[in-house]
Amino acid sequence: MKISFPNIAQYRLRILFRGAFLLLAVAAVALALYVLQQEKQLSYKNYQASFRKTGDQILATLRHPAGQLALLNPRTENGGAAALHPVLLPFPSLDFDDQNKVRQAITMSGCLVQYGDDGALCVAIGNNPWAGGFIYVAGSFVSGELMPHQRGEQDIDDAHRVRVTVTLRGQTYRWIAPFEKNGDPNAVQTRGAHGRLTGFLDDDSGRVGARPVKDFRGWIWQSTSCSKPGPGDGDADCPRSAFFSLRLPVGVLQDALFQQKNPVWPPADLDNIQVRIEVLPPGDGPLLFDSKSAAAARAFSVGDLASLLLPGESLRIKKRGAVGGADLVSLIGAEDHPDDASRLLSRLVRRLPVDEVGPPNESRESVVTSAGIYDVTLIGDERSVNRSLGVVAARVLWFVGAMLLALFVAWLIIEIGIIRRITMLTRRAAKVSKIVKGSGGLDQFDLTDLRGADELGVLASCLHDLLRRVKEDLEREEIRAEQEKEMWHAVGHEIMSPLQSLMALHGTAENQSSRYINRMQQAVRVLYGSASPSEAFQSTVLQVTAIDIGAFLGNVADNAPLVGIADVRFSGEQEGVMVRADDYSLEDVVTHVLRNADRCRLPGSMISIDLKTTETAATIAIHNYGPNIAEELIDKIFEYGVSDQLDAGANGSRGQGLFVAKTYMAKMGGTISVLNVADGVVFSLGLQRV
Repeated sequence: MKISFPNIAQYRLRILFRGAFLLLAVAAVALALYVLQQEKQLSYKNYQASFRKTGDQILATLRHPAGQLALLNPRTENGGAAALHPVLLPFPSLDFDDQNKVRQAITMSGCLVQYGDDGALCVAIGNNPWAGGFIYVAGSFVSGELMPHQRGEQDIDDAHRVRVTVTLRGQTYRWIAPFEKNGDPNAVQTRGAHGRLTGFLDDDSGRVGARPVKDFRGWIWQSTSCSKPGPGDGDADCPRSAFFSLRLPVGVLQDALFQQKNPVWPPADLDNIQVRIEVLPPGDGPLLFDSKSAAAARAFSVGDLASLLLPGESLRIKKRGAVGGADLVSLIGAEDHPDDASRLLSRLVRRLPVDEVGPPNESRESVVTSAGIYDVTLIGDERSVNRSLGVVAARVLWFVGAMLLALFVAWLIIEIGIIRRITMLTRRAAKVSKIVKGSGGLDQFDLTDLRGADELGVLASCLHDLLRRVKEDLEREEIRAEQEKEMWHAVGHEIMSPLQSLMALHGTAENQSSRYINRMQQAVRVLYGSASPSEAFQSTVLQVTAIDIGAFLGNVADNAPLVGIADVRFSGEQEGVMVRADDYSLEDVVTHVLRNADRCRLPGSMISIDLKTTETAATIAIHNYGPNIAEELIDKIFEYGVSDQLDAGANGSRGQGLFVAKTYMAKMGGTISVLNVADGVVFSLGLQRV
C-alpha cells in the first residue's frame, strides 16, 4: 500500500531547516557523550595504576619504623593539650645514654610529638618486657644557657630542672630532675652544656632529699648555636635547643612483670597511662615547656592512611593470630564531592560502555613487626571513577547546555526573522489562488509589512507589485464582463422580438410549435442579463406547480422524434400521478438526459422511460443500451463543462446539459442520479408527489 503525502512539498524547506538544527543539537549531545565515554575509559585505566601505586605506598609506609609504630599503637593519639600516653616502640628499649642513638631511634620511629617552636617530645616503652618495665622520655626544648645545680645542695630553685608526673592505675609518680654538669661545674664547655638530670622525688617544697632515685636516669645536651639567629647570635643569653633523655622507673609496671610467670606486655592499660613533662627555669619564671598546656601536632597514626584512599576504597589491617579475629584498623576513603553530581548524571555515567575492564582490584599483603605479623587488605572501588566522572559530567553539562542554548537562540532568531516571514508569504500566496474571485478580493492581501531591503523583502515587494497588477487586470476583466453583459442584453432584446412574432403566428394550443417557442422564450429569459451560463442557470427562479407526470412523460416520448430522438418508449401508462415540478424546466431536464442517452446508445436500440411511484415520491428511470460511463467521470458528469467527448467545444457540446438537469431538479425539490448497469446506463429522476 502506497502512502502519499500530498502537502509535504510545501513544508520541505522548513523541515530541512529545522532538521539541520535538530541534527546540530543531537551532534552536540553525542559529542559530549563520546567525550565522557573516552574519559571514563581513560579514568578506569588510570584508576588501576593509581590503585597499585596506593597499595605500594601504604605498604612502604607501614614497613617503615614510623609505620610500625602506628601499627603497634593503632588507637594512640599524642596531640593537643591532653596528657601524653606512652607508645610501644618497635625496639626493645632506648639507649638513653647516647644522644645520637636516642635521636635516631625516636626520629625514625615517628613517636615525636611536635610542640611548635617550643620543642618536641616522645614518651614510649620498649617492646621487650624484660628490659625492666621502664618508661622512656626523650625530647627537646628551647631556653637560654642552662644553669646547673651544685651537687649536695638541697635547694634546686637556682637551676634548670625537669619535672615528670606519671599517673596510672590510681597511683601518681612525681620526680624533679635538676641539671647537673659533668666534670668541673666551673669549667667552660666549648661544645655546649652537657650533664645529668638527677631524679629526686618531688614534694613541691623546692628542696630535694639527700639521695636521688636509684633507677631514674637522665641526660641533657644543649647546643652551642642559637636556635633563632639574629643580632644576639653567639651571646650567652640567646635561646638554644636542649635535648634530653629520661628513663623513668615505674614501680607498678615493674611489680606486674615479676609477679606473673608470663607477663602481659605491653600493658593492657597503656592508653590510660598519663605522662606530663615540665621544664622549669631558674627561679620562679614561667615554664619553658609544658606537655599539657602547649599545643601539640599529632604524631603519625594508622588513621592518616585514609588520606591516601580514593573514594570507595577500603583498607583493613588485622593482626595475624589475634583473639577474636577483629580488624585492628578499618578505613574507607572519604567522598570528595558527594553532592556535586545529580542522580540522572550518575546513572548516565554508569551506563557508558567501557572496554577491557578487569576484575575488582584487591591487594593482600603482610607487614612483619617485632610484635607480630599484620595482614593488610586493600580493596578498590571502581565506582569511585563513576562518581568522580559524574562531577566532570556536571561541568560538561553546563558546556553542552550553553551550546544547546546558543543553537536554540540562533534557531529562534532565524525562525522569527526568516521562516515566519516565509510562512506568512506562502500562506498569503496560497490564499490568492483559493479565495480571490475578483479584484475586490485582493484588498485583504497586503504585503506591506513583509517588504524590506533583504532577499525576502525584495520577494515580498515583487509579489506586492504583481498582486497590484493582477488587481488591475481583474478590474479590466470586470469592465469587459460588464460590456459582454450589456451585449447579452442587446442580443436578448433582438431575439425576443422575433419570438413574439412567432408566438403570434403559432400561439394556438393545438399547435405543437407553440410549446417549443415558449421553451425558447424561457431559455432566453434565463440567460438574459447574466454574465455566464452557470450563473444564469443557478439564479433561475422556477414556477413549481402540480403536473400529471404520466401524461407528461407520454407526451415527451411521443414528441421525442420531433427533436431528433427516435425509438423512445414510455412504459407504465399511469394517469393521475401528480408531482411538484415546473412543466418547461422538467421537459428541459428529460430532453437533456434523452440527448445524452441517444448519443451513447447502441445503434437501433430502444430508450425506455419507466415510472415508479410510492406514496410520497415518483421515480423516472431512463435506460439506454450501450457502454457504461467511465469510473473517473461518473461522479463528475453533473458538473458544468464536463463531457465525455473529445473536443467537446469544437463539436458544439459545452458540457452543460446534465448540469442544467441537476440544477433544475434541485430547484424543483427533486434528485437526479446515474448508475451503470450490465447492459447500459440508467438515469433516475426523483420528484415529490402532491
